[in-house]
Amino acid sequence: MTEALAILGGYLLGSLPFGYWVPRLVRGEDIRTKGSGNVGASNVFRVYGRSLGIPVALLDVAKGFAAGSLGLWLGGDLVGVLAAAAAMVGHARPVFLRFQKGGKMAATAGGATFALAPLVAIVCVAIWLVAFVLTRFASVATIVTAVALGVLVIVFDYSWPIVVFGVAGAVAVIALHHQNIRRLFAGTEHRFELRRPRAS
Repeated sequence: MTEALAILGGYLLGSLPFGYWVPRLVRGEDIRTKGSGNVGASNVFRVYGRSLGIPVALLDVAKGFAAGSLGLWLGGDLVGVLAAAAAMVGHARPVFLRFQKGGKMAATAGGATFALAPLVAIVCVAIWLVAFVLTRFASVATIVTAVALGVLVIVFDYSWPIVVFGVAGAVAVIALHHQNIRRLFAGTEHRFELRRPRAS
């Protein structure tokens, strides 16, 4: 019963659609009609910039961390992984948006990793930052980091539930970026500008 409550709690935490709620509250706009239409931190950042993108990203990380931590507290590694996975499913198909398409789980998976495998999470943050600075593609940085996650949980010899979480989570994140991968090959993927262009 406790395990089931942890998993349900993880799903409900993941279902909190901050990428939809924050722009709705601050700008009165539906992010699903902007940019890529995705309810995730990357699209919020792309459309509204750092002022809304960073808070949404931090909130998405926080809900993954909370779900993983709740599961660990109530039942150890296996329940922690199940609660974290439920949070990722909730982020992708949130009950608060009537199970419509949500985000791509990257930030929520990152937060869950901080709870389940903190050393791996720290390394993955560094990898994401380096990949993003070098390419200026958030999608490329996320895909590279997802691959690193799947490898690092094995290299650092975590328990089998966390290894399964890392590998399965990496596969899920990459699969949800299939449209980004197509745009990368087509040369149409959005590239972030690290500096504002100079006024002429």
